[in-house]
Amino acid sequence: MRRTWLAAATFAVLLPLIGASSFAADSAKSAKSAQPAAKTTPVPLLWKVSDKDNSVYLLGSFHMLRADDYPLSKDVDAAYADAEEVVFEMPPEEIMSKELSAQMAMAALRTDGTTLSDDLTPDLARQLSAWTDKNASALATNGMSPKMLQMLDPWFVGLAITIVEAQGAGFESELGLDNHFGKRAKDDGKRTAGMETGAQQLEMLDGMSREEQLQMLAESLDPDDGGRAGLRKLHDMWRRGDAKLLWSNMGADFLAEYPALYKRINVERNDAWVPKIASRLDAPGTDDTLVVVGTLHLLGKDGVTEKLKAKGYKVERICSACKP
Repeated sequence: MRRTWLAAATFAVLLPLIGASSFAADSAKSAKSAQPAAKTTPVPLLWKVSDKDNSVYLLGSFHMLRADDYPLSKDVDAAYADAEEVVFEMPPEEIMSKELSAQMAMAALRTDGTTLSDDLTPDLARQLSAWTDKNASALATNGMSPKMLQMLDPWFVGLAITIVEAQGAGFESELGLDNHFGKRAKDDGKRTAGMETGAQQLEMLDGMSREEQLQMLAESLDPDDGGRAGLRKLHDMWRRGDAKLLWSNMGADFLAEYPALYKRINVERNDAWVPKIASRLDAPGTDDTLVVVGTLHLLGKDGVTEKLKAKGYKVERICSACKP
């Protein structure tokens, strides 16, 4: 189930830019209508980090959600109400930026005369061909084709495949926590910011080695991960707020199998974010902040929560529904 963190728990930039273009729109609507209504409120993956005069709330996001994932926990609503500023992986005003969308397309476009297949092993090429055959209708609906995918870098194709699968399972980026709180903060006049810019996310993705990019693509096509069923299982863990199980399914295997990619996607970004969070805690005054980032960034020994705890801040899980 490792591949599902791509759509659910890590990147903010590609979800709105690809997801909002309605990949697999018809199948997504069909899958969503078939989903049973959720009977319980999601248990939040929410932590409170404090110093002597202010706090930062850390909320683990699922970047694509369903309508029945709302309303959110009262714990989350209380953290939002307490915060004067809401911070995301990238500023909310960039999420639907046409300029960023164009930059993404240009970054992913192959310009050296090669095709995607030139990078693939025979086995990976067969897997991709089988996937595109199965999803030809969804690709055509959105103005794409297997031939167009050949013009793009592996990182883009891997994420696009994952997002298509997520939408086919009934998940929408418009309903993700990032969009939800971005719109809510705008309506309420709260300050907003990003841990990094969309351009920085794109630079990180496009700067991956060819081996790392192919690992991402292989993960997106891995039949052992269960496809849409795997994403639903991960979503269920997120709804139950099971941090340990999420870590073992997202982080532990990822670290063991792809340590270099794990470092680039998770550790390096966490290390860059921790000082920014600490600066809000150390700043004079009593303003509090809600930080909404992919769940993986908050889990395990490399997670932001553990790194802040190591710096001496008080870190506590906020979960009135959790067992003592």
